[in-house]
Amino acid sequence: MLLSRPIPQISVHRRHHRRGHRPIVSLDAAQHFDFESVASSSLSSQSKLKIAIIGFGNFGQFLAQTLTSQGHTLLAHSRSDYSSVAKTLNVSFFQDPHDLCEQHPDVVLLSTSILSFADVLRSVPLQSLRRNTLFADVLSVKEFPKNLFLQHLPPHFDVLCTHPMFGPESGKNGWAGLPFVFDKVRVGETPSRIERCEKFLRIFEDEGCRMVEMSCEEHDENAVETQFLTHTVGRMLALLDLKDTPINTKGYEVLRQLKANTCKDSFELYKGLFMYNKNATELLDRLDAAFDSLKKELFENLHDVLRKQLFESPPNGLGNQGKQ
Repeated sequence: MLLSRPIPQISVHRRHHRRGHRPIVSLDAAQHFDFESVASSSLSSQSKLKIAIIGFGNFGQFLAQTLTSQGHTLLAHSRSDYSSVAKTLNVSFFQDPHDLCEQHPDVVLLSTSILSFADVLRSVPLQSLRRNTLFADVLSVKEFPKNLFLQHLPPHFDVLCTHPMFGPESGKNGWAGLPFVFDKVRVGETPSRIERCEKFLRIFEDEGCRMVEMSCEEHDENAVETQFLTHTVGRMLALLDLKDTPINTKGYEVLRQLKANTCKDSFELYKGLFMYNKNATELLDRLDAAFDSLKKELFENLHDVLRKQLFESPPNGLGNQGKQ
């Protein structure tokens, strides 16, 4: 196979030898990773990726179904033993993360909860990976994983932050038209690394997702309303214990459905949306202020009505009796 980049310079040491014998060639051990980098340059000639999913719970399994259907090679690791599930999905499951990383995946995709992300990232044996491996995540917040990636990963690893804004329920009938947000945080300038990132994004583009390139900071500013507010209202409705009645309106059914949809997700997710999006506290303050303002307006109107009844209307016909 022809390599798309020149082979790193090899130091040749000639010893005394008889005519006709080739010189002895020795390689500098420090060049080991350079050769791995060169080998990875052949990626651009491949049509599929080798993707390692770390965190193989419901969402990881949900993604794996589509990734394997597209022909990509899937590896997986999780704290729980999902080997039997992985087998049904045509995914190779590894109990030990070292064994997974030694398979040299093109992409390491972290599909964990927000709350466990930091611990899982720190547990990845980076020394077993190729030094330019692409790391990606699918968390519902983006500044938090971006900062951790940049703090923990050496600069020779690529970083792509993504958020598929759908899940096993909303995406069960296909991903067409559903938004997929991404930020190319750090991608090397070599053609093979650029192409690898594009191939990963094409997984979602080929499924019909609405591709939205957006900075992690802008994502969190928008998601605090589109996601955290939605979950907050749904959780509040759950606390109200809304009943089914014989006179349900369409609006009331929408509220009950919102409650049902948001409560399908774990409270751990909701807590993560609050703790790891710096805009969430401000939104709760705005929500409190809006509710207080609405109550104030209602009570002021109520007081106006009471004043009119007490001071502007005659008391129960006594005015007419007084005239007789």
